[in-house]
Amino acid sequence: MRKTYTGDGVVCIGDAPDREKVRLRGTLRTVTLRPRGGVPALEAELYDGTGTVTVIWLGRRRIAGIGPGRGLEVSGRVSTQDGARILYNPRYELL
Repeated sequence: MRKTYTGDGVVCIGDAPDREKVRLRGTLRTVTLRPRGGVPALEAELYDGTGTVTVIWLGRRRIAGIGPGRGLEVSGRVSTQDGARILYNPRYELL
């Protein structure tokens, strides 16, 4: 699976540094609607064979094309919150 998601400028999720701009590619394992502080938030778990990152779009209930099993490339800054890797409101491209 790891070779499927390699490319120019793409970092493995397991190697992605915190608080630096990165491009990640993987497959969405789960997609759920989970409100945060009264605001709708679409959460998805992105997996590339080296690790997972939770991708969160605040203020969104759904995004066309975003669903389990879909390949996705995201870019933004990864943070760690309570031991979980999170990427808020990333730019994304469906693969």
